[in-house]
Amino acid sequence: MDIDAWLWWLIGAAALGIALVITAMPELGMLAVGAVAAAVTSGFFGGGAVAQVVVFAVVSTALIAVVRPIASRHRAQRPQLATGVDALKGKQAVVLERVDASGGRIKLAGEVWSARALDAARTYEVGQEVDVVDIEGATAIVM
Repeated sequence: MDIDAWLWWLIGAAALGIALVITAMPELGMLAVGAVAAAVTSGFFGGGAVAQVVVFAVVSTALIAVVRPIASRHRAQRPQLATGVDALKGKQAVVLERVDASGGRIKLAGEVWSARALDAARTYEVGQEVDVVDIEGATAIVM
């Protein structure tokens, strides 16, 4: 029972795909694509062993060289859609109870929050609009 070279390449690609799922290393997926390209070279084009290895190396290297930097850039970027307390930073709120350095209450995004003035010397009176600078625990820091 003689197995063709293209089948060995597909077995290798499947093994790399399984390793990709287990380890979550995207480079293994790129190597798997290179193995599929080598299988195509062998099965459809009848390329010899040297051609298969060259195609595997070129495709795998090209994918790693092109895709990896793009993926790294995307991973380093902050999400464009802010959620949770990050979505509240920069929003405006209305003072419900006098806010100063020791505390107070504001209405922020339809909810009542405890608040504290960023500048200890400032106070904000009822009805005044303030900007949320930061959230510390359950307290909004306003100015």
